[in-house]
Amino acid sequence: MSDSVPAASQSNRGDDFDRRDAAWYVDRLVHLLVFLGGVSAILFILGIFVFITREGLGYLTASFSPSEFFGSIEWRPTSDTKPTYGILALLTGTAAVSGLAMVVAIPFSLGAAIFIGELSEGKTREILKVLVEMLAAIPSVVWGFIGLSIMNPFIIDAFDVPVGLNVLNAGLILGLMAAPIMTTIAEDALKAVPDHYREAAEAMGATRWQVIFRVVLPTAKNGLVAAVLLGVGRAFGETMAVLMASGHSVNMPTSPFDSVRALTATIAAELGETAHGSEHYRVLFTIGIFLFLITFCINLIADLIVRGIRKK
Repeated sequence: MSDSVPAASQSNRGDDFDRRDAAWYVDRLVHLLVFLGGVSAILFILGIFVFITREGLGYLTASFSPSEFFGSIEWRPTSDTKPTYGILALLTGTAAVSGLAMVVAIPFSLGAAIFIGELSEGKTREILKVLVEMLAAIPSVVWGFIGLSIMNPFIIDAFDVPVGLNVLNAGLILGLMAAPIMTTIAEDALKAVPDHYREAAEAMGATRWQVIFRVVLPTAKNGLVAAVLLGVGRAFGETMAVLMASGHSVNMPTSPFDSVRALTATIAAELGETAHGSEHYRVLFTIGIFLFLITFCINLIADLIVRGIRKK
């Protein structure tokens, strides 16, 4: 009997060591998979940027003229006499649509975030959060179809204009598309405000609205700015809905009822019909480089703001 006890003890220790070794290997494997997932995202982004840059580099190093490219409103890439590649009208159209989208999305998203995060409770809050997420899940082509078949005749009848595919139509659609992501991030920023801030304000006799507007919103302002910036990036990079709702006309907009063409829509509409390796083909990729840099800067600024919040 005295000899059997040490043998059993050694067997149990061996099993414990085997379990620890297996857990260690599993832990290392999970760490490796997470690391590869993070690195692959960076590599994919770098690969996309390298591909776009390689395709557009021929135009940038050969016949690129900054004054014509950024300062001309003439976009005639298929001209037989003198092709012109001026993106000023396209850039202005993109800015007009994105700006109107923010005018629509910012009050809507911030109001929804305040109501969900500060005023609603229980099942009401959960149902509203699900509805906002469902709104974000609607494909952009469906939004474009709504702008084309519903908003177009409505704008024509309501404002007595000949065409309903214009800045107003695309701005409204883009605003509704950008609102869900802005609402989600704004609600997270409001949640990050410590509860004792609210409790201290209420203890001093502040009403619910005073707590929200004088305590919660000023404290969460950096997160709200980050939400707005990400919404701008979402609107600036949208393609299909803008292509279907804006009228796709090269024009410098002077009113919300003017048809315009966006940079992203130009790439989507013309790239499939352009000869591979031609100057027109390379110009479209140059526009892609420009869009990539703009959206990268917007997202970088938003990320820096969010990191600043976390440090605080």
